[in-house]
Amino acid sequence: MSSTPLSLGPLRTSTMSDLWHHVGGTPVQVVIIAVAVRWLAHRAISRAVEAMIARPRSTRSGQDETRVATDEAGQPTGAATPPAQAPEGAGDAAGEAEGAAGSTAVSAGDLLAPTRARLRAAAGLDDERRRQRAATMGSLLRSITTVAIVIVATLTIAAQCGIQLGPIMASAGVAGVALGFGAQSLVKDYLSGIFMIFEDQYGVGDVIDTGEAIGTVEEVTLRITRLRDANGVVWYVRNGEIVRVANRSQGWSTSLVDIPVAYDSDIHTVTHVLEDVVDALEADPEWSEKLIERPNVAGVESVAGGTMTFRIIAKTAPNENFGVSRELRRRSVMALEDAGVKGPPAQPFAAVNTALPR
Repeated sequence: MSSTPLSLGPLRTSTMSDLWHHVGGTPVQVVIIAVAVRWLAHRAISRAVEAMIARPRSTRSGQDETRVATDEAGQPTGAATPPAQAPEGAGDAAGEAEGAAGSTAVSAGDLLAPTRARLRAAAGLDDERRRQRAATMGSLLRSITTVAIVIVATLTIAAQCGIQLGPIMASAGVAGVALGFGAQSLVKDYLSGIFMIFEDQYGVGDVIDTGEAIGTVEEVTLRITRLRDANGVVWYVRNGEIVRVANRSQGWSTSLVDIPVAYDSDIHTVTHVLEDVVDALEADPEWSEKLIERPNVAGVESVAGGTMTFRIIAKTAPNENFGVSRELRRRSVMALEDAGVKGPPAQPFAAVNTALPR
């Protein structure tokens, strides 16, 4: 008795085809595709954010290595140095001069390195500021893609379920118009927040002037900006209401210090004393990190009422101008007292008659 083997190939193929057709005709397939598209979009956005953060760092590190190699060699790498015939004994002198020049270049580069770092941080080019901005833009793009995918998937599922989309779209259009009129300020806030973040107008830690409030930025969202002023008061400013903004922390800060002395003081002596104060402040490691460049003694700013006022201008790191101003005043007062320079005369005041009228 012979047995014929049962073939399940056609049946299995037919069953899988019917199952896939059944699943494809239901919203399950749409949901699966939507989840896959969302995952791919978010992964692409994350890769783009990581590239935005890493590319400037690698480029800057390459530039720093090239600069160091240039300083150490005294010339760019790869530059041909033509041989030159020199008299006996001149080579040693030339070598010493070249070594001194190379060491001077290296030391100058080392001295300028902190300044370049402070300028990058002041202008918003440091890694932390770039990372915050890229992370915020990535979060915004992920939210937009999620909302768009959900809307498209919902409309597709509704169409497959036999729901008429015409009346729904018409009603949504009317509702959108009503919402646009009723919540136009909210839309304005979000659009202003998007452009503000994209243009990097200010960030957390910056001191800004929004017209209504002046303070340090503590939080930035798409709708509001939270500030804290010098008195500790917290301000919530809507981004759509900010017509103009002044960032006092982007780039650098300026410290203006006015030193009043007596009118009959010797100008050259006072200038020399203040120059020594400026040099001592720049040489102090505690304060040199807060200075972008050497403070400048501008000279006599004004003469009035028996008082001669000298002005010192200092370019400092962001938000460091107040401390630098106080330190310059303290050192200037002590140095002028030690040099015997008199202060401004006391202002005359009129006697007040406190007697009661009869």
